[in-house]
Amino acid sequence: MDELQRYVVEKSCDLGLAFDGDADRCLAVDEQGNYVNGDFILIICALDMKRKGLLKDDTLVVTVMSNLGLKLAAEKNGIKIEQTKVGDRYVLENMLKNNYNLGGEQSGHAIFLDYNTTGDGLVTGLALASIVHKTKKKLSELASVMEELPQILVNVKVDSAKKDIYETDEDVKKRIREIEEALDGKGRVLIRPSGTEPLLRIMLEGPDQTEIDQMAHSLADLIMMKSSAPLPKKDPR
Repeated sequence: MDELQRYVVEKSCDLGLAFDGDADRCLAVDEQGNYVNGDFILIICALDMKRKGLLKDDTLVVTVMSNLGLKLAAEKNGIKIEQTKVGDRYVLENMLKNNYNLGGEQSGHAIFLDYNTTGDGLVTGLALASIVHKTKKKLSELASVMEELPQILVNVKVDSAKKDIYETDEDVKKRIREIEEALDGKGRVLIRPSGTEPLLRIMLEGPDQTEIDQMAHSLADLIMMKSSAPLPKKDPR
């Protein structure tokens, strides 16, 4: 992305588009060289479709990893948010079940169900470029509809048998409640067990990066300490 950001600015481009190896994901760069991730692309497209009366049930489907800023921007503009587990397969599953036509992930997957049943980076890039062209607005202006909240992700190695510690240990549950109360509705705590590794993924969002960094690492330290304790012996009865 760094090279694309430099190129867009040096050549005075309107925007830049980046695709992954199989081109099912698309990320963008605005005319100022700022990174525009999948969350921004989704809310820009959702607002455009809603304005044209094309967004079914005025609903956008995203995963739990989408930034809280997207949800706040959607609510402010009369768009409902449906959240799923991480993975574009779960987004598509929800869309097909409920007859929604736009969904995707922060990573750049976007599913325009009116055109395709899977993420397609070329469709996403064309949709974004079309909105810039037809509205006569710069991409930076379109992206300003959403304010991305600071976010931190911390991975904690835990025994596979203790991947549910954030739901079972009273001290850990108490610390999570304390963090949520301190954020006072302006942030969130999300903990996900890895499906492939002995890890818990702790994600925090909030208005202050330093504060959520401290909160995330204090929670990670507590989980690490508690998970290293021996498991209680099973009652032979």
